[in-house]
Amino acid sequence: MNYRIIRAIAEKDIEDALHNPINIYGALIVSFIFAILIPLIITNAPTFDPNFTGQEAFDEIESLIPTTLQSLIDTLTPEALFIVIILGYLIAPLFLVIPLMISCIIASEAFVGEKERKTLEPLLYTPATDTELFLGKITAAMIPGIVFTWLNFLIFALIVNIAGLPIMGSFWFPTMNWIVMMIFLVPVISLLGVSVTIIISTRVKTFMEAYQATGILVLLVVGLMIAQSIGLLFLSPEVTVFVSLVVLVVDALLIKIGIKIFSRSEQITRV
Repeated sequence: MNYRIIRAIAEKDIEDALHNPINIYGALIVSFIFAILIPLIITNAPTFDPNFTGQEAFDEIESLIPTTLQSLIDTLTPEALFIVIILGYLIAPLFLVIPLMISCIIASEAFVGEKERKTLEPLLYTPATDTELFLGKITAAMIPGIVFTWLNFLIFALIVNIAGLPIMGSFWFPTMNWIVMMIFLVPVISLLGVSVTIIISTRVKTFMEAYQATGILVLLVVGLMIAQSIGLLFLSPEVTVFVSLVVLVVDALLIKIGIKIFSRSEQITRV
């Protein structure tokens, strides 16, 4: 396997993605919503309603507090507890939408985008093997998704700490479960979205078909958030690592399947 070829394919696709206005505007909107708007709303929730009290904030989230976090009740004010539980724990899975969205958008263009731009045929006639082509496309979509998520995490952390300083009294974010999620779960979730999307993109004719078909993956993130919110699952660092390992196994199987079913000759006939 020639890793230089894989790298060249990935670099070309990343450059194309950075010059696509849809990708840029989509990324900016995602950043504004997840990294800026959500933390500002949560940290300023008590100020939106003049009658909103710390006890009311506590009552709203008391039933959502996992037993492993009950010790926080005695160490934080109700207002601070509201912020910590929501931003520090419950909302964490929602952040996984970012690597999924960004990676899937880029991956949706992997082959079908090349078809629409009439650039796929020259690519298929290069000396790259089918495996190298497939892995190059995966790398091109996965890396931007991970890097973009990490950058948004830094912005999120900055907003949470600064906006919440009057109530919290000090910088407190990130919590350990966020750090573990960024290190372990974000990369494998991004790879999951990329693998599924690229397999689909080899079978459909338009970018929108490929992207819409992978939208169901967002339901996985929603499911994690709901499970954590109603107490069925708490993404502690240990649980997050376990979930990451499970997703990694699924990723490996999908990549193996993708490489097996990907056929250069079939793609040429579809051009």
